[in-house]
Amino acid sequence: MEEDTDSRKINSSFLRDHNYATEADIISTVEFNHTGELLATGDKGGRVVIFQREQESKNQPHRRGEYNVYSTFQSHEPEFDYLKSLEIEEKINKIRWLPQQNAAYFLLSTNDKTVKLWKVSERGRRPEGYNLKDDDGRIRDPSTITMLRVPVLQPMDLMVEATPRRVFSNAHTYHINSISVNSDYETYMSADDLRINLWNLEITNRSFNIVDIKPANMEELTEVITAAEFHPNQCNTFVYSSSKGTIRLCDMRAAALCDKHSKFFEEPEDPSNRSFFSEIISSISDVKFSHSGRYMMTRDYLTVKVWDLNMESRPLETYQVHDYLRSKLCSLYENDCIFDKFECVWNGSDSVIMTGSYNNFFRMFDRNTKRDVTLEASRENSKPRAILKPRKVCVGGKRRKDEISVDSLDFSKKILHSAWHPSENIIAVAATNNLYIFQDKVN
Repeated sequence: MEEDTDSRKINSSFLRDHNYATEADIISTVEFNHTGELLATGDKGGRVVIFQREQESKNQPHRRGEYNVYSTFQSHEPEFDYLKSLEIEEKINKIRWLPQQNAAYFLLSTNDKTVKLWKVSERGRRPEGYNLKDDDGRIRDPSTITMLRVPVLQPMDLMVEATPRRVFSNAHTYHINSISVNSDYETYMSADDLRINLWNLEITNRSFNIVDIKPANMEELTEVITAAEFHPNQCNTFVYSSSKGTIRLCDMRAAALCDKHSKFFEEPEDPSNRSFFSEIISSISDVKFSHSGRYMMTRDYLTVKVWDLNMESRPLETYQVHDYLRSKLCSLYENDCIFDKFECVWNGSDSVIMTGSYNNFFRMFDRNTKRDVTLEASRENSKPRAILKPRKVCVGGKRRKDEISVDSLDFSKKILHSAWHPSENIIAVAATNNLYIFQDKVN
């Protein structure tokens, strides 16, 4: 995309759609794989849908950016914990891809309690000409076998199969909110409200507890873990954020249990902004390392902050996502919207960041030019190859023709989940049960 974010021209396409959406169809996570050729979504019904990018053809070069359904499978089913009399939802909380090592793809998906490692592979041939059984699978009478046949592989319609290779369960008392694959690609971590566990991808019956913030007396509980992520190239380093607006960076070389953090990132609160809602809106909903590993980004209710790992005292940059909602916090508290958890993502070069808002708006901030833009993911402007027009929210006074009043924002429409292609300017935005793909304008 052009450096000038205000004049950004973005093509749109509209992928996953149900006219009559049920609760199960609501998209709960979106993730590109490491090459950007595949895009996975998870939903509240426990399904994973994988989209594959169209290959470029000479006849239709503009179709290169389009994604079509590659595979759909049921990742998690609803369960019941009989010991605690609790229903365990099938909703997919997070999906993380593993780097591709061979022809197959591998991804981790998790609901509240169980992480699964899935293998997604193609089958374009089937074996025929067995000696001991017919082509339809029936066992042949050995006395009728008069000659030895060599089985051959015959072409068949391409099948994409998803098979669970590992199931990592029974390690979390509380709800899993994050999973992150380590840069050694041998281990990953899963985080719930009070604990973080380290797993080996090959071992399902044992994990190591690396963070435990559960107090001896639960009445003394003052904060919970909200997100956690491994450093992109230092396999010993990870961060986790809390509901108090703090981020702790830990080094696994220091101790087996990372009770003592190596670095502690917190912005001092401005006393003039102190209110009843201060603690709620300071809770961090997402934390993401930059691709370079030098910075990290955190999202709280009203802002996105970029931190330099070498400076703990305050963020390097702060971007106001929807500051016009500050006067609406009381009604947002009453309708529970103040507890919404928005994600944030970097572009491939760490120069632009993106995060969601209400009314199906999403915001982009260019770190170099300091320009920002508000765009809308909606059916009206999502005809293929349509160009998105920047939107503006009017806070008070006279409203211009192209502005929308803060009082007419639809808080039931929200962009919580989004993803950015690892190397190109292609973004995926989940709006309730619809998935939108936007890309740079192709001339």
